[in-house]
Amino acid sequence: MELNKICSDIEFELIQGDVKAEVTDIIYDSRKAEEGTMFVCMVGAVTDGHKYIPDVAAKGASVIVMQSREALAQYGEGVDLEGITIILVENTRSALAYMSAAFFDYPARKLTTIGLTGTKGKTTTTFIIQDVLTKAGIKSGLIGTIATVIGEESTPAKNTTPESYEIHKAMAKMVKAGCTHLVMEVSSQGLKFDRTAGIEFDYGVFTNLSPDHIGPTEHPDFDDYLRCKKMLFKQCRTGIFNIDDSHAEAIMEGCTCNIVSISLEKEADLTASNIQFLSEGGKLGMTFNVHGMMEGPATTHIPGKFSVYNALTTIAICKLLGVNEEAIISGLSDAQVKGRVEIVPVSDEFCVIIDYAHNALSTRSVLKTLKEYNPHRLVAVFGCGGNRSKVRRYDIGEVAGKLADLCILTMDNPRYESLKAINEDIKEGLAIYDGKYIEIDDRKEAIAYAITNAEPGDMIVMLGKGHETYIEIEGVRHHFSEHEVIWEIVDDIYAGRRKMEKGTSIL
Repeated sequence: MELNKICSDIEFELIQGDVKAEVTDIIYDSRKAEEGTMFVCMVGAVTDGHKYIPDVAAKGASVIVMQSREALAQYGEGVDLEGITIILVENTRSALAYMSAAFFDYPARKLTTIGLTGTKGKTTTTFIIQDVLTKAGIKSGLIGTIATVIGEESTPAKNTTPESYEIHKAMAKMVKAGCTHLVMEVSSQGLKFDRTAGIEFDYGVFTNLSPDHIGPTEHPDFDDYLRCKKMLFKQCRTGIFNIDDSHAEAIMEGCTCNIVSISLEKEADLTASNIQFLSEGGKLGMTFNVHGMMEGPATTHIPGKFSVYNALTTIAICKLLGVNEEAIISGLSDAQVKGRVEIVPVSDEFCVIIDYAHNALSTRSVLKTLKEYNPHRLVAVFGCGGNRSKVRRYDIGEVAGKLADLCILTMDNPRYESLKAINEDIKEGLAIYDGKYIEIDDRKEAIAYAITNAEPGDMIVMLGKGHETYIEIEGVRHHFSEHEVIWEIVDDIYAGRRKMEKGTSIL
């Protein structure tokens, strides 16, 4: 594609070369440079893409996009740039988003786009919405924390919201695969760094907001975090807002979209009443009645009051899309999200749950949710990641020590730290509430101990790994899937290689 067509939506200055230069692909990773590619010099917290100008020039890049004249003098000195077209833009991140859209022929315009932002609930709700749409016969793609999903193809995610080029490339694949809808997690980082710049979402969703992602390489303070979340509602046509959240008014202030509200506590466009906790045969969930945009009973087999908010969001979106109410109710009941308060049906007598919670906020949320079902015992199997904040370990230990009846400390991703050192930090937090614990280093054996010692009415929750399929030790990722491990343990029990110590039955 010609450069001038790729740049049709941005302002730029031609430093040298030809605006009709042919571009075979857009890259921002210098290692992918080859003849005919256009290299965009991205400036980040860790590195400055301008310093790779000599590398991409040597590999035959046809175009270089810069945001600094000084960088050309600094990194281009002595480099053979003859025959390379160079353009200058104000912001290369924003330019990449608009150029990628043009390069892939504006795929967002060919899809009904649904973007979700908030601190909690994005991942679960995106999958529920996609499940319901699928149930209704609507082919949709998904971009989020766990994966990018296009039809039957699922690619593990690196970021909640990928770089803009990857977003448009994925959307183009979705269009080609026959998808008509896209459900996407839109993170504050994605908004802050222009990864979704130029996309006009048909629907935007605000789930909730609490302090998170605040630090030197993320958001300097909560105000910046909130400001970035608000950006979605200036680039969508209709916004669905959880007005029970204390920050909802601040998020809605100045938004340019139509507003649809959901609530469990206030008057809104869609509300829920008669909310009940559902526990039956080793399965958990919620039942409730909906009012407003839709009327009638509904069930979700994802436990916790927060799942009612997720369900209301799904109902609101699907009603706006014209989805049949029967398909909505059926899809809600069937939906499960991998690694997000996911029930693994191994027994009618006790529950086994996998969840991704890996900080104090999410751990507290999950454990408090499960406590509301009045389990006989709440058993938490978890560890903490190495080479990360020690405060997180103390805090998780404190939360688990207060809420769980038994903690089984085990391996998460120790990385380059010793498991013993990590667990010692967790135990400091546990000691605050005199939390009962045992230590089993091997994560599979820790899970096996919890299952084989289960008593009727127990809830066993594995925290921290969720959808992940590896354990990272000394820089090496070893395959480890809790889903696989649980069923291997069940097979061992059936085969007599392990036994249920309490006489509790498995399926």
